[in-house]
Amino acid sequence: MRRDTHQEATCPIARAARLLGDHWVLLILRELAQGNRRFQELLIGTGISPAVLSQRLRYLEAEGLVTRHAYAEVPPRVEYALTEKGRAALPVIEQLREYGERWLAPEPPSAEDEMVPHNASGASTA
Repeated sequence: MRRDTHQEATCPIARAARLLGDHWVLLILRELAQGNRRFQELLIGTGISPAVLSQRLRYLEAEGLVTRHAYAEVPPRVEYALTEKGRAALPVIEQLREYGERWLAPEPPSAEDEMVPHNASGASTA
């Protein structure tokens, strides 16, 4: 199926889907909704591979949804946080959570899922 780039450029839903429509992006935003997170915390909370997480964080930073703050410490410490634009996406994520709870049956947990505790919103508490 070919995308109509004119429609994509003029349709706000298409633009938002292009920005937020990635599975990993949604999970990263879900984790950051709980507050600032370090790279390792995002790895644990989302289950993303380090390479994919690095790529998505760079993308989110370039799009203005996430900020990266590097502290002048040894060992180096870097934290990620939502910007105003990132926080504005949280109601969309909450609606997806509510839709999933109402209309989609949960998948049985895998052995890995049982290792990472999650709260009611699906965010990890690790």
